[in-house]
Amino acid sequence: MDRTYKHVIDRFSEKLKEIRSDKRLSLKRTNEGIHLCNNALYLLKGIVEEHGFEDIKAEIHFFKKVKSEPLSFLVYFSEVRSCELLMPKIGLNNQLSFLKKKIRRINKFFNRNWDFVHYMEQELTYLDNQYFTRENQVFPLYALPEASYLDPKFFTSKDMLWARIKGMNHFIAYIKNLIKEIELQNKDSNSQYQFTNPLQWTSSKAALTELIYALYVARVINNGKEDIKSIASNFEVLFGIQLDNIYKTYFEIKTRKGCRARFLEELIERFNEKMEKDDAFLDD
Repeated sequence: MDRTYKHVIDRFSEKLKEIRSDKRLSLKRTNEGIHLCNNALYLLKGIVEEHGFEDIKAEIHFFKKVKSEPLSFLVYFSEVRSCELLMPKIGLNNQLSFLKKKIRRINKFFNRNWDFVHYMEQELTYLDNQYFTRENQVFPLYALPEASYLDPKFFTSKDMLWARIKGMNHFIAYIKNLIKEIELQNKDSNSQYQFTNPLQWTSSKAALTELIYALYVARVINNGKEDIKSIASNFEVLFGIQLDNIYKTYFEIKTRKGCRARFLEELIERFNEKMEKDDAFLDD
C-alpha cells in the first residue's frame, strides 16, 4: 500500500474495529461510523489531489482496494442506521417481517448487478482499466450517501458500485445476526406459553377472528399498542392453531347478512344467561 495513504487506512481500520465491537449497533455508534468513514474519505481525497498516482496500476489498486474500504463501510453504517430507525419498535413478528423485506430488497440489488458481482467475486482483471480508472468515468444515476464523493478526481465508473456491493455484504451479515437474535427472543417468549394441559380452540376460526378483532378495536391488549397480526400470532401459539389469512376472514365476516358478529353476540347472550341463572339460584 502506498505510504502516502497507508496511515489513513491503518487509523481507519483501528477505529472501525472499536465501533464494530458491539453486536448490535446503536444510533450513536452508526453516527460515529459514518463520521469515521467520511473523515477517511476526505483525507484520501486530499492525498489523491495532491500526489496523484505513479501509474495506471497504482490508480486501479487505489480505487479497487483502498478507497472501497471506507466507502463500503459508509454504505454499511448508513444502511444499519436506516434499518434501526425504521424497524418496528413493538412486535417481534413485525420486526422479522421488516427485516425479511430488507433481504428481498438486497437480493434485487444483487440480481440487477449480477454481471459485475460475478466479475469481482471471480477476481477478474481484464476490465479493470475501464472500471477503476478515472479516464472512463460514468456518473451513476442514483443519490446515495456515497454519491457525495462524485468529484471527477476521486471516482471511477465502478468504484462506487463496488463499494455498495461490499457494504451490502456487510449489511447482510448484520441483518442475519439481528434475525437470529429476534428469533431467539421469539422462542423464549413462546416458551412462556407451555401449559401442563394445552388449551384448544374448539369453535371456528371465524369465531376466533371476531374475538381478536374485538380485542384489537377495544385497545385492551398492551394498551392498544399491538396490531392485529401480533395479537393473532399470540392466539395461534396459545391454542396451537393456524389462522391462515385473518384479513380475508375478517372481510368475509363483514359481508355476512344480518348479524355479522355472530360469535360475539352469542358470547354476550350466554354470559347474560349465566348471570340470570346464578341470580335465580340465589333467590331460591
